[in-house]
Amino acid sequence: MTKWLSADEQQSWRSFITAWTLLNHQLNLDLQSQHGLTIADYEILVRLSETPGRRMRMSELAELTLASRSRLSHQVGRMEAAGLVNRAECTEDRRGSFATLTEAGWQALVAAAPVHVAGVRTHLVDVLTKSEFKALGAACQKVASAISPESN
Repeated sequence: MTKWLSADEQQSWRSFITAWTLLNHQLNLDLQSQHGLTIADYEILVRLSETPGRRMRMSELAELTLASRSRLSHQVGRMEAAGLVNRAECTEDRRGSFATLTEAGWQALVAAAPVHVAGVRTHLVDVLTKSEFKALGAACQKVASAISPESN
C-alpha cells in the first residue's frame, strides 16, 4: 500500500523541486551566457581539474557525474571539439579511455568559476541564514548517503 505524502510533505517536496530546478536553470544560464559552457561542461571541467594529471577514466567520470557512458561520450565529444578536453585510449585496457583537461579547458574553468560561485552565493548561500545553509547541507548529505552510501 502506498504511503502518500501529507499536505505538508507535498508542499516541501514541491518547494524543493521548484527551487532546485530554478537554481540549476539560473546557474546554467549564467555559465552559457557569459562563458558558453553548460553546467554539465562545468562539472566535467571541475572533476578533471581535481584529479592528478587532470585526467580520468571515462567510466569513472560517468560515475561521478551520474551520466550514462553514451551521454558522457557525447558531452566529452563536444568539449573535445571545443578544445576543452582530450580523449585518449587506455594503453592497458583498449576498451577504456581517458579524458584529460587541456590548457584551454583549464583557462575556461578559471574564467567561469567566479561566475558560478557568484551565482551559488547570490541564489542560494546569501538567501539562507548560516544555520539554514548548514542544515541544508546536512539534509542533502543524509539523502545522498541513504541513496548511495559511497557518496560520503
